[in-house]
Amino acid sequence: MKKLLISLLALTSLSCFAQNARQEIAETPAKAGGVYYAYPVTESLNTPAPKGYTPFYVSHYGRHGSRYLIDDKDYTNVIDVLARAQADGALTPLGEEVYERLLTVLDEARGRGGELTPLGARQHHDIAQRMYKAYPEAFGKDAQVTAASTQVMRCAHSMFNFIEGLKELNPSLVIPKESNARNMVYLCHSEPPSWAFNDNKGRLQWKPEYNAWRAGKVNPDRLMSSLFNDPRYVQQNIFSEELMWGLYWIAVDMQNMETEADFLSLFSADELYDLWEAINASFYITNSSYPRSDGLNVDNAKNLLRNILDTANDYVDNNRHGATLRFGHDGNIVPLAALMRFTGCHGYSAGLDDIADVWQSYNVSPMASNMQMIFFRNKQGDVIVKFMMNERETAIDLPSDIFPFYRWDDVKNYFIETLDTPSIEYCPKELRQ
Repeated sequence: MKKLLISLLALTSLSCFAQNARQEIAETPAKAGGVYYAYPVTESLNTPAPKGYTPFYVSHYGRHGSRYLIDDKDYTNVIDVLARAQADGALTPLGEEVYERLLTVLDEARGRGGELTPLGARQHHDIAQRMYKAYPEAFGKDAQVTAASTQVMRCAHSMFNFIEGLKELNPSLVIPKESNARNMVYLCHSEPPSWAFNDNKGRLQWKPEYNAWRAGKVNPDRLMSSLFNDPRYVQQNIFSEELMWGLYWIAVDMQNMETEADFLSLFSADELYDLWEAINASFYITNSSYPRSDGLNVDNAKNLLRNILDTANDYVDNNRHGATLRFGHDGNIVPLAALMRFTGCHGYSAGLDDIADVWQSYNVSPMASNMQMIFFRNKQGDVIVKFMMNERETAIDLPSDIFPFYRWDDVKNYFIETLDTPSIEYCPKELRQ
């Protein structure tokens, strides 16, 4: 009973995930970016380890840092629409201003589609330095630190900047690094059944219902009237929904760039929320613990969790110290956090209108999101571990009388069971299809 009570208190202390998403986005419009939300740096609680325990190992997985939109066309498609309207004399003064702002943005973004931005580089450099300063013992003499990223350059560049941050504080660190195909089997793994589900080609159909629901979230009339001076011109020449989405993606990604240009103010609070909610639901369905997905996307993270478990066992059993650094994508860290059942990262909702209440993309996987497991050992060789999600202490679905710490033997057994159990089995039966 004592363990259960303490566990419940721990979950209560992590209630930041339960805030109302509409209110959060109204207060911080940048959160409407979801997975484009720039990594939030806030002072976070770092509970001291129990007396006699010293940190010796950090197991890490990090999403790449802030990036540009994937392709120049993400910018030029919108610019071209406004350029034609300008030539036709169809822009309002605000439309003219937006057009000029977009040209400035393109000056920075052109030719850099999908690349890490300078902010993305700083994010990983700074996360590394905070990690080192919080757990210096893990990076002491003879520390064994390794790093691996997916083959995508923004992930490799995130890794390079992370390593640079560590070596600035300890130049003697030797950190082998890899960015090749051999590690993709765990860094960025997915299985064909999940591809079929996400493409709506399997037995579990979700897109027709979702598409109809999403259509009700896109209401471009007010925005179009603010940019164009003639409703007939809009009706005859503009694909309003497409233009609204194009402006939305540019608007939410500006927080990741160096150019200072605001487009979020083009949208009302309700419009921003509705667009975010539509994308949030899609990302949850195709990457996290959506009950009707049969657990297929969450199970994709099992190779990664197995690597985390095996590597940790190696450090624990062989009395080593150091860190294992891994770098990938939102589509990897999201199912991993759901598989590990972190608080706020694995909620279950079968109803599209309820997803935002249990899962918010900006909390789970902003740019540079990261998972850290910090291992501590005492002189008797007893090992405990703490979980951090985006540098905040979090809980797993396991009782602990020393929260936010857990006994490693308990965690190990918890993860072994997780690997042996289809993820859908953890979902309440009444929510499954």
